Amino acid sequence: MRKPFRGIRWKLVFICCLSILLTILTAFFLQQLMRSLVSVFYDQRFYYYSYLVQRLNANIGFPVVPSLAVPTLFIFYLWLLSRGIISQLMQIIEGVKRLSKENFEREIPVWSEDELGELTGNINRMAEQWKKSIEEERHAVQTRNELITNVSHDLRTPLTSIIGYLRLIEEDRYKDEVELRYYTNVAYTKSRKLERMVNDLFEMTKLSMGPIALNRSDIDLVELAGQLSADFAPQLREAEMEINVACGEQKMMVWADGSMLMRALENLISNAIKYGKRGRTVDVVIRQESGNAVLQVINYRAPIPKEDLPYLFERFYRVEKSRSEETGGSGLGLAIVKSIIELHDGLIKVRSDARETAFEISLPMRSKHKSARP
Repeated sequence: MRKPFRGIRWKLVFICCLSILLTILTAFFLQQLMRSLVSVFYDQRFYYYSYLVQRLNANIGFPVVPSLAVPTLFIFYLWLLSRGIISQLMQIIEGVKRLSKENFEREIPVWSEDELGELTGNINRMAEQWKKSIEEERHAVQTRNELITNVSHDLRTPLTSIIGYLRLIEEDRYKDEVELRYYTNVAYTKSRKLERMVNDLFEMTKLSMGPIALNRSDIDLVELAGQLSADFAPQLREAEMEINVACGEQKMMVWADGSMLMRALENLISNAIKYGKRGRTVDVVIRQESGNAVLQVINYRAPIPKEDLPYLFERFYRVEKSRSEETGGSGLGLAIVKSIIELHDGLIKVRSDARETAFEISLPMRSKHKSARP
């Protein structure tokens, strides 16, 4: 808040009054000085100039010399005293010119607490917001281009393979029934992979479009984890792995959309199986912490490089950069998990070291479950 009498109007009034006062004092001093000079250095030549001035005054009707001196002195003092305001205005103009060229390297210095200082501060804040908007727009364009490139690559690879094997079948280019079944199986497997990728892309797009109405209800995380461990039994057998669910409580209730929460946990467990085959075990640990339900999905694999950890939850990000079908998925699974958890006002984080990799989600607990009421 501006202090009283610190506004630009009061400053201009003060400058004008001070300029008038200094002009009067200077004019009076100059008049006294001239009289002293006349009395000391009076001669015939000076008398001629004095006579000329008197005749001009008589013909024009007002004193010529004071009339010329006073406005000149007033303008001089006004310019001298207002240099600070003029300098600040010039800096604001230069700053606005820089902003018009999208040059955000320097802020406009704030010299005062008046309207000009407030204007300067507002321009600086506007420039900061403008800079952020431009950076976000550029990032959005880059992300969109990367998304288009990644989607094109990830969809084209299995599609090309499917078309290739179907062409072999159509042209009867197989030796026997065994080879025909092999071609058919490969085309079917690639088609299922393509279907999963399209479903992931559709779900990620839906989650990114804006607020989603959640069909919330009381969900028991312990029961949900047990159900998922049974659902993943075929994949675990195929990978020669086992899953362990550990919880110190019989129930761990959260207020959540059951289908979406199940999708998030499915993605985490699926990732743990895919990348944790070396450890032969997936651990799901559930505990209560600071009023939140915390669930960890842990596998025992080669550690994720530290430089990759901050980007794991970005869309289409993969630790394996070649985007090979054999070494990774679509790069959307963890981004979907993060979006779902954040929709439930939760948090997700990851840690990875030489011993284990753990994805941890934290969700607000349901304070009182209906079945717990007397």
